[in-house]
Amino acid sequence: MRNKPDYYYVQSGVVPVKIINGKVKILLISSRKKKRLILPKGIVEEELGPVESAKKEAWEEAGIEGEVLTDPAGTYNYKKWGGICEVLVFPMIVKKIHDTWPESFRDRYWVDYEEAARLKKDKKIAHIINNAIKISDNYKK
Repeated sequence: MRNKPDYYYVQSGVVPVKIINGKVKILLISSRKKKRLILPKGIVEEELGPVESAKKEAWEEAGIEGEVLTDPAGTYNYKKWGGICEVLVFPMIVKKIHDTWPESFRDRYWVDYEEAARLKKDKKIAHIINNAIKISDNYKK
């Protein structure tokens, strides 16, 4: 049984993308308990909408700023709070990386696509990351 308000189950997040040493890298962050690596995501705040909420979560959870592209890379679901959360994911071109941020207890890992896909072990998430890279490549052209 769901034990949170309905809007908690509608979330958005980002696939942070940056060129580092000439290679496309993806940022994964540790979960709160540091048991898994995840993409920055969180509840869609009604006053912000999905894109701005995703941008806010990227700052809060990963300490990054940049441009969140409005073309979604995909969606995925996960179980939390006795229900199923649906996450709409957008590519994010990272422009600034902060040394401190609200949830700086999280670890950050810049990895290439293959490593991100291997670490996630979830074909749906790997597909979303791949889509984000393609969308980001088109954006740069």
